[in-house]
Amino acid sequence: MGRIFLIVLDSFGIGGMEDADSYGDVDVNTLRSCSRSPYFHLPNLGKLGLFNIDGVMVGEPVAQPLATIARMMEASKGKDTTIGHWEIAGIRSDKPLPTYPEGFPREVLEEFGRRTGRGVLCNLPYSGTKVIQEYGERHMATGDLIVYTSADSVFQIAAHEEVVPVEQLYEYCRIAREILQGEHGVGRVIARPFVGPCSGQFTRTSNHHDFSLEPPAVTMLDQLKEHGKAVIGVGKINDIFAGKGITEYTYTSGNPEGIEKTLEYLKKDFEGLCFVNLVDYDSLYGHRRDVDGYAKALTYFDEKLPEIMSGMREDDILMLTADHGCDPAYMATTDHTREYTPFIMYGQKITPINLGTRKTFADIGATVLQYFGITAAFPGEGML
Repeated sequence: MGRIFLIVLDSFGIGGMEDADSYGDVDVNTLRSCSRSPYFHLPNLGKLGLFNIDGVMVGEPVAQPLATIARMMEASKGKDTTIGHWEIAGIRSDKPLPTYPEGFPREVLEEFGRRTGRGVLCNLPYSGTKVIQEYGERHMATGDLIVYTSADSVFQIAAHEEVVPVEQLYEYCRIAREILQGEHGVGRVIARPFVGPCSGQFTRTSNHHDFSLEPPAVTMLDQLKEHGKAVIGVGKINDIFAGKGITEYTYTSGNPEGIEKTLEYLKKDFEGLCFVNLVDYDSLYGHRRDVDGYAKALTYFDEKLPEIMSGMREDDILMLTADHGCDPAYMATTDHTREYTPFIMYGQKITPINLGTRKTFADIGATVLQYFGITAAFPGEGML
């Protein structure tokens, strides 16, 4: 009964791609930045071969890695969560999803206001933590929704949980998702609820929720499901793929719970894929430019890694990768960074080898399908 555990360390880039400058990212490297923290300690990832991957210039390479390793190049145009995960699953995006550096157009907001019955505050690219401090009290006084974006293709709605109950906020996000199609088809509409008595004390809650654009083509998830395999999403995987190709899913409050859910699934019988997203690296540390926090979170995962590996069965495969970068030391912006990502594949039946630099994240999806004897319906080369 074959099982693959594919864990995405969200935003764990390992160095700027050759075209990073065209995305405004100069000399970015998430791994390098984290390695400079005194809290950075990844002996188990090192044994698997993290520091042997092409282009990685930090850490100590080992003589013989325990895993197959590669450096993954993103073929798609973009550097966000949706495009990165879609490409892992087989979809190459030749056109970036739309972004709104000057805010969303009037016709979008007018339709949104008509259907929700509420006004809109902000409508600019903003830090999610700053926007609630600056607009939160006005929101509480008027009931108007805080709408903001970032350098990514997102339409974010922040609301106080006492003013707009969480389920009502989700409904407003569904309305926005229906509006934002075609020309304005952003990758994600995101609910950003918060609590607190006043500005300076507002804090975001764990009830955030993504409403993603449905993948426009067949993915490895669809193919696995069609062949009767389990496709289990842990964390925000179900949201990223808008539920398409998923057979079972569970949400998590952050990395620790995501790791615990993975350990639980290691004890369960199923044939197929357990696809995990660990989001805290990106949302809590990368965007907030918290180098030490990012390093601590990586170290925590490394400490849990032996437990994950010891729970694997003879035919299991563990895959570790990322979807983009978010260099916590890069101060030009607070957004994602265009980087190569790591690929580590471990299992009792995996012969360790360095596969160099791969031309697309889609090779990961093709490898998952290859393991189950399924021919990928998308460009991508299996790595088994």
